[in-house]
Amino acid sequence: QLQLVESGGGFVQPGGSLRLSCGGSGTISGIEGMAWYRQAPGNKRERVALITKDGSTDHADSVLGRFSISRDDAKSTVSQQMNGLKPEDTAVYYCFMNQWRRGWSALDPFWGRGTQVTVSS
Repeated sequence: QLQLVESGGGFVQPGGSLRLSCGGSGTISGIEGMAWYRQAPGNKRERVALITKDGSTDHADSVLGRFSISRDDAKSTVSQQMNGLKPEDTAVYYCFMNQWRRGWSALDPFWGRGTQVTVSS
């Protein structure tokens, strides 16, 4: 079973930066896509950024040019550099990875428990 643990959240003033990291442990073979999601109080969970196994990325329009996702397959980690943070970026940020089931029959989703990011003056 793949376990994911996020780190790097915290409190920052508007315009500041944070770097989130997420490490996978347990069964780490067959990891395919990696992503960051976030959920603010009263809102649905939304995808912030995605990175495929070949390194292609996709960022939500709201964070384009400010956030950057990256991955290190040797360490089974995904990171997100967040610059120019705004109060509306305040949310719990969740790490996501999907992994091929044994026999390559399907992809299973795995989530971290989340890390709080608060942007406020």
